[in-house]
Amino acid sequence: MKYYSTNAQAPMATLEKAVVKGLAEDKGLYMPERIVALPQEFYDNIQDMSFQEIAFQVAQAFFGEDIPADDLKQIVYDTLSFDVPAVRVEDRIYSLELFHGPTLAFKDVGARFMARLLGYFNRQSSPLPTSPRGGAESTVNVLVATSGDTGSAVANGFLGVPGIHVYVLYPKGKVSPIQECQFTTLGQNITAIEVDGVFDDCQALVKSAFMDEELNQHMRLTSANSINVARFLPQSFYYFYAYAQLKKLGLADKVVACVPSGNFGNICSALFGKKMGLPIHRFIAANNANDIFYQYLQTGQYEPKASQQTIANAMDVGDPSNFARIYDLYGKDHKAICKDIAGATYSDSQIADTMRQCLADTGYQLDPHGACGYRALKEGLKDDEVGFFLETAHPAKFKQVVDDICHTDVEIPARLQAFMEGTKQSVPMSRVFADFKQYLLGR
Repeated sequence: MKYYSTNAQAPMATLEKAVVKGLAEDKGLYMPERIVALPQEFYDNIQDMSFQEIAFQVAQAFFGEDIPADDLKQIVYDTLSFDVPAVRVEDRIYSLELFHGPTLAFKDVGARFMARLLGYFNRQSSPLPTSPRGGAESTVNVLVATSGDTGSAVANGFLGVPGIHVYVLYPKGKVSPIQECQFTTLGQNITAIEVDGVFDDCQALVKSAFMDEELNQHMRLTSANSINVARFLPQSFYYFYAYAQLKKLGLADKVVACVPSGNFGNICSALFGKKMGLPIHRFIAANNANDIFYQYLQTGQYEPKASQQTIANAMDVGDPSNFARIYDLYGKDHKAICKDIAGATYSDSQIADTMRQCLADTGYQLDPHGACGYRALKEGLKDDEVGFFLETAHPAKFKQVVDDICHTDVEIPARLQAFMEGTKQSVPMSRVFADFKQYLLGR
């Protein structure tokens, strides 16, 4: 399988190049040259398959031409050591709880899959290029910008992986304390960089680094954000598994998937699933106050702007990278996009009201991001539809916000508590690229 750039000005790439480079030479995002539809037999029997079995079949459609089946199966099964339950919240509304991985966030699957895939390519690669410092430059340097959960998922997914060093860039004071602990206390091959800015500044630093020729001659760079095909494509596994669980319950006729959306990698992976034949009826993209995609759906004009800080901080993105992929996937056709995707946007006060009301009415504890998805689904679901929303992270990751809003005392799971006992290690950084470049050149 070859991969092309959404900007259409870069040469076609192999899977290995797309994963190792992350971003195409023309600053575009890589897309597979074709999408392989899965056979009807797969969908007929999907309700009887495990999460791992489903994911392996989907992964073969994406990566099977480039990775031997036994190796790919090992990567998938190593990645998915946990299940993702669909929990009934109320009539016709289910929560797909994506927080059962190591860092209690939905990004665990993509991060773990990418770590294993990059490790596989490292082991299979030909002799490595010579470093300007002399000798073979064996280390792959992963740059990742995070607005919250990406950093912890990637850091823990790559922790201790030989030949890989991870730099996590995060906006100072704009991630929750527990999220920060999950990537600043690890040490080893993980370096946390605390940027004096917002998420979009962190993302801009990462993209600028990929485009800088001097840096790329100095060190091997790749990204573990959802701009990387190995990060966002595996997230499609969730939607196949959710459909399987609803089908098992006899509720698969008109399924609506509602996705809390920030950088749009998650819903983008779902749309790839639909193109592969997954019978999801339609999608709802739920935004916080950062409503760029919602406004695009209304007007047909995509107008990125500076991100706003909200209580759903992992969705604080003012220029979602994966819009380019969605736009490309639908042939730049606004009407076609609107046919498959509806939008919703909520203020902090609306998110807080939703969290309180859901807890009072159903006993289900939402986190701020899941609250966007729950409310959009509840308000948008039609009488003949069944829907699931993605509860993307455990409420304890946002304990102070959740407790203050719901007057609760959310229990912190043991694995999160362990992170909080570590010592913070981070590198302060301005949002000026020249400063970041100078730091990397000194590594």
